[in-house]
Amino acid sequence: MVADYYTASAEFYEMVAARHVLTSAGPLRTALAGVDPAHGPVVEIGAGTGRITEVIAAALPHSPILAAEPSTPMRAMLTSRVVGKEDLRRRVTISAEPAQHLRLPDSVGAVVVFGVLGHLTQDERIALWRKLGEHVPPGAPIVVELMGTGTAKAIPPFRMLRERIGEQTYEWWTQAEPVEGDLLRWETTWKVLRDGEVVRSTRDAYMWENLSVARLAEEAGMDGRLVGEPGLPGAPEIGVLTVRDA
Repeated sequence: MVADYYTASAEFYEMVAARHVLTSAGPLRTALAGVDPAHGPVVEIGAGTGRITEVIAAALPHSPILAAEPSTPMRAMLTSRVVGKEDLRRRVTISAEPAQHLRLPDSVGAVVVFGVLGHLTQDERIALWRKLGEHVPPGAPIVVELMGTGTAKAIPPFRMLRERIGEQTYEWWTQAEPVEGDLLRWETTWKVLRDGEVVRSTRDAYMWENLSVARLAEEAGMDGRLVGEPGLPGAPEIGVLTVRDA
């Protein structure tokens, strides 16, 4: 069984994704610069609602995209975004497979893995690197979002987001506790308020492992480097892994 981390709070995800893409789009475009469409489609593992899919499509206008998203409500929003835009409808193929079971085309031009790796165990990641190494040519980028906190430490409850929609206000609260090594247990709560009173709330929890690009490169047996745009507040660390020449 593959854990489902997003279905419970999927209805709120677009509020997060809209901000996320503002800080991630620039580094992602930088990482994808020079990708050769002749090598095959871009594989996006964990496509969510499709915000990053749109960035990939704009950065690589001649590349087909395989967008994989196992969460049914998230995939429904992804499908809605793709079907509503002719260019995406022509180029994006949507898969329901999780990272652990994703079937890949014979050759892949690039891979984008955002918001996924910390959910996987080390064994699952190593299996993924092995599979990607069989389909991604040397030098082609595997772009990873690290989403780490530096060290695995307790994070007290804090409000990540507050949005007004109609007559209601939406708040996203999160906190974390270290479990073992670099593993964190995150708890998130979405609150829907009206006239200052909570009318409903949704809470979930998940494990996330803090990962550095150096550690990922070591376990993958690939070269690794960080990319980014200094000065963008709240920007996650984004790394690029590349398969070495034989």
